[in-house]
Amino acid sequence: MAAALVIVASLCGVRAVRGQTFLILAAGAEPGAGPGVPPDSSVFTPAHRSFLDAVKEYFGIQSTPVQPIAFTHKIHLQNGLQCTNCHAGVTQGPNAGYPSITFCMACHQAIAADKPEIKKLTAYAANGQEPPWQRVYWFYPTAHVRFQHAPHIRNDIACEQCHGDLAQQTVAVKTKNLNMNFCLTCHKAKGVSVDCMTCHY
Repeated sequence: MAAALVIVASLCGVRAVRGQTFLILAAGAEPGAGPGVPPDSSVFTPAHRSFLDAVKEYFGIQSTPVQPIAFTHKIHLQNGLQCTNCHAGVTQGPNAGYPSITFCMACHQAIAADKPEIKKLTAYAANGQEPPWQRVYWFYPTAHVRFQHAPHIRNDIACEQCHGDLAQQTVAVKTKNLNMNFCLTCHKAKGVSVDCMTCHY
């Protein structure tokens, strides 16, 4: 137990100076900026905003994101949209990305415009804002993971292999635990590199 507390304390960035304990905030971090949100900094630091954030990272706990709009993947997929229509970044690089408000409103100026969730979308558009979508899958900075969507798409890895069957989901939820065991099992089964530098920096 004591060893676990020492590890967690080091993750948290706790420092003891002359008998007093200090919590060292990450560069660019603001107290209370939100649970589980990695610091907005390009400089890696093991510091955390709070002791609770450090404990969550140590045990790999990620909170369920609350989306600004209850976007239903199921309806859009049933109507013929493909994942790459909205998440165009998957074919280009690391991030899937989100569709712009303009892209969404191209259909929703007319389609289901009276629905409560579409009215929220319309309000964002009227204010010239993008909905603040929250990532469902992400890695803590200390994992040093550099995941790339593009090579997986080029090698015909189906989206549902990592994200679950979104055709049966309304608001996206995390259905797979994308830990190292999950990734290595797939890489080994497909005969692709399991070298550390393939995924870590």
